[in-house]
Amino acid sequence: MELASGAADCGVAYSLYKHVSTDHVRCLNEALPGSCRSVLRPWHTRLQHPDPPLRSNPDEDEQELLLHIPFDGAVKLKAISVISAGPPGTAPSRMKAFVNRDDLDWAAVAAMPPAQEWELAADGDVRGVVEYPTQVSRFTGVHSLDLVLSGASGGAEHIELHFLGLKGEFAERRRQAVEAVYEARPVPGDGQRIPGIGEGAHWHAG
Repeated sequence: MELASGAADCGVAYSLYKHVSTDHVRCLNEALPGSCRSVLRPWHTRLQHPDPPLRSNPDEDEQELLLHIPFDGAVKLKAISVISAGPPGTAPSRMKAFVNRDDLDWAAVAAMPPAQEWELAADGDVRGVVEYPTQVSRFTGVHSLDLVLSGASGGAEHIELHFLGLKGEFAERRRQAVEAVYEARPVPGDGQRIPGIGEGAHWHAG
């Protein structure tokens, strides 16, 4: 298991939530649509229980969540904090990360290797003292992050998440597309104002 203790002492570094495009965060298999946005919050609120928390759909066969987190620029992700303080046995036991993909579904996730994967603390890290470091070279220039959380640690019918912290550095905002409008047709008369076009555009014998 890759983890480090002491995350509670570095709250300032867990500031990437400010750069999340919250309106575009989405999650596959969540029990309540939109609840995925409640787990991305300031560090000092990490021990508060959102209402509702992010839960997987208990009607599905697999206890999995596929969380898509887009940023409003490029970030360097250094560590992740995962807090689950739900009923016993509902904490996810595994996490996989994919970088800069906007098209992932369950079939795509099953067919490709993740950028990194972790085994999570069995108790769900209810105190928020564990962080999961990334292999930073694989998490530089990140515009979107997809996390697969799976495997209810106690065999529960669903998994539950209360807080997701993202530690790292913000690099730059996305470049906005520049819209240019070109004339599809020439405007009548313009040719006469441009040298070499229209009347007079002839060679004359000297």
